[in-house]
Amino acid sequence: MSNVLFKGDEPIPSDAIVLFDGSSLAGWHKRGSDEKAGWKVENGYMEVVPGTGDICTRELFEDVQLHVEFWLPLMADCEGQARANSGVYLQGRYEVQVLDSYKLDPQLNDCAAFYTLAAPCVNAARPPENWQSYDIFFHAPRFNELGVKTQNARASVLWNGIWVHHNLEIPGPTGGEIDHDFIKPGPLLLQDHGNLIRFRNIWARKLGC
Repeated sequence: MSNVLFKGDEPIPSDAIVLFDGSSLAGWHKRGSDEKAGWKVENGYMEVVPGTGDICTRELFEDVQLHVEFWLPLMADCEGQARANSGVYLQGRYEVQVLDSYKLDPQLNDCAAFYTLAAPCVNAARPPENWQSYDIFFHAPRFNELGVKTQNARASVLWNGIWVHHNLEIPGPTGGEIDHDFIKPGPLLLQDHGNLIRFRNIWARKLGC
């Protein structure tokens, strides 16, 4: 994956790694194998093809700043977790939920929640069929020379430009994780939950502090 600027509506940092530039999934693979990602790419976005599986970046991350934009279909006849469900997994282990939670009171399994762990402090959802964004600042857990964890993972999240988590402590995986090798770097994972979710403008910066 290249470090070139994404040619979109807004500039990105010059040191950002472009994970999806709107044209190719070359930097992604199917979860659990080296097969190419099976999602659809058109009109500058990728879209889940239900049943093809979660997709992961080939690039691995520890501390990272991540920007990702997502679009949710209107599923008016569905409720709860059946309503435009997906997820953004940091290191493939810590899920920030993607869901149509427009006008709902934030819960542990709603949009922008660290799934089952922490609800967003405010609901910043836009209506379905509108593009939304996450800007996530993630610090991986720390381990000593014996492999014993000394610090939990932490994260702060801007959802559509609004802080919804600040320096949140994440004691462990949120479910559906790729592995338990927490000491190792891991990929960005996007979830196939059977719904036609779209993603675009995905970039990351590896943090050294």
